[in-house]
Amino acid sequence: MALLILLSACNKDYLERLPLDQISSDDYWKTTNDLKLYVNQFYPSFSDGGAWSGGIYWFDDNSDNMFYRTYNSRLAGTRVVPGGGGWSYSSIRSVNTFFANYKNVTDPYDDYKQYSGEAHFFRAYYYFSLVRTYGDVPWIDKPLTPESPELYEPRTPRNEVIDHIIADLDTAIVEMQSGPNENGMRLNKEIAQLFKSRVCLYEGTWEKYHAGDPFGVSGSDGTAYLQQAAEVAEDLINNGPYSIFTTGDPKNDYWHLFNPYDYTGNPEILLWKKYDANLGRTHNHQRYLPRIGGGRGITKSLMDSYLCTDGLPIAVSPLFQGYDSLAVEKLNRDPRFTQTVYNRGDPKRIEGTDTTERFTVAMIDASGESICPSGYQLFKGALPDPAQYNSSWVGTNPSPIFRFGEVLLNFAEAKAELGTLTQADVDKSINVLRDRVGMPHLDIGNITTDPNWQFPDLSPVINEVRRERRVELACEGYRWDDIARWAAADELIVGKRFKGAKFVPEYYPTLEVGVSVFLDEDGFIDWYQPTLPSGYGFVIGRDYLSPLSTEQLTLNENLVQNPGWE
Repeated sequence: MALLILLSACNKDYLERLPLDQISSDDYWKTTNDLKLYVNQFYPSFSDGGAWSGGIYWFDDNSDNMFYRTYNSRLAGTRVVPGGGGWSYSSIRSVNTFFANYKNVTDPYDDYKQYSGEAHFFRAYYYFSLVRTYGDVPWIDKPLTPESPELYEPRTPRNEVIDHIIADLDTAIVEMQSGPNENGMRLNKEIAQLFKSRVCLYEGTWEKYHAGDPFGVSGSDGTAYLQQAAEVAEDLINNGPYSIFTTGDPKNDYWHLFNPYDYTGNPEILLWKKYDANLGRTHNHQRYLPRIGGGRGITKSLMDSYLCTDGLPIAVSPLFQGYDSLAVEKLNRDPRFTQTVYNRGDPKRIEGTDTTERFTVAMIDASGESICPSGYQLFKGALPDPAQYNSSWVGTNPSPIFRFGEVLLNFAEAKAELGTLTQADVDKSINVLRDRVGMPHLDIGNITTDPNWQFPDLSPVINEVRRERRVELACEGYRWDDIARWAAADELIVGKRFKGAKFVPEYYPTLEVGVSVFLDEDGFIDWYQPTLPSGYGFVIGRDYLSPLSTEQLTLNENLVQNPGWE
């Protein structure tokens, strides 16, 4: 239950109801199966973007990778302090109820430790979401009542909360089974290891790059967390049962990773969400992805990140052919370029073995949710099978939740930030990902200077590791968290407008420049030109974290508002 509701919820209905997390020990908490059924309630927390969406492949539309037809309020700096709502502790309270009761089960510990591990994982998962959003948050590890004094305690420093999260994950690693669990649809040891590497990398880089600003942690530079990130990721790489998905087809393997009918046996997917029309579990993702723009477009900035096939950035490679059209721009590029964005001739509809409809140009001349405002239309995740989208709510292809590719990138970045990255480390991480698409290996002793590096004040190796992360994880929802933990909004967001593809007039004869389409001085689509004339107004000393609501601050006078929102 949301903490603010716990503070005020003392009416008769609240006191008399019997929700799942208040089942009495006489009714429940008797068998291992009781514990399994109880933790099942937390699995829907793994979001797939909702049924009416493009699934996980729209999660980057709050970053410089992808933008929506109306601008993001966080990036624009237009958010205000809410009157009510805010953080929610309902799921955390339910997990804590588990810990208050699970030892009542009389079965042997070895029978139920898996579900204890899952509960520890989910508490870590929920708290990490709170820390990423609000920074310092109260750490509560037991179910509370409206009379509990803990309801009025101040916020716990973020690094202390992170330490609790890591402790929960360490327990989960010990207690959960190793290897695919229930065909990859239930948590296991390796998922907890992956998530620990994510948490530690996030906090380590947050503390390193926010040192000295209002969001930093006094007395810590993040090194200890980065070391843990590298260690747990390396252990999973060396000893885990997972690997990169590949069939030896560099022109298609990356694309096929994200649009299968089933993830059974896929060596890269640690956890996935299954849909089944017979059980009433379907989605609408493929009605969006192969068919319409969804009101979203990939940015020129992301597309410029893709290297040429000689391993050089476009600013210096003789293979780069320019921007005259997407057909030209895609030539001699990292194969992930053409497997991420639609290109002329890509299939939009396949029936049997015949392609009956092919992509021509992005729909910047459409309207509403059908429009692609940048001219770069998302291809990643699309499954051009009409059985998946011919009518609403028929999609059944699965959603990946955790994949091994992230582990490789977390490992490489943590080592790079520590200054200990070796060529051997790169060969078993980044270069494994490059092998899948047939790209030249990254040689950290021979990195060509890119005049367009996003972070010219940082080392070449950090710039290239960050580039690889951006390209490999494009549009999967990692990019805003990366910008936030790198304290990079000043370089990437403030005062900028995200640009799109080079405008080709003959492709859009009905559009009038300056009226129905806006271009920059070089002819690239400049969608927000009329609505953000000065670019994004992200406030560096405020917008990295969300504000607490005035209601929360009123209910608990020991809470302090986040920096910049006072």
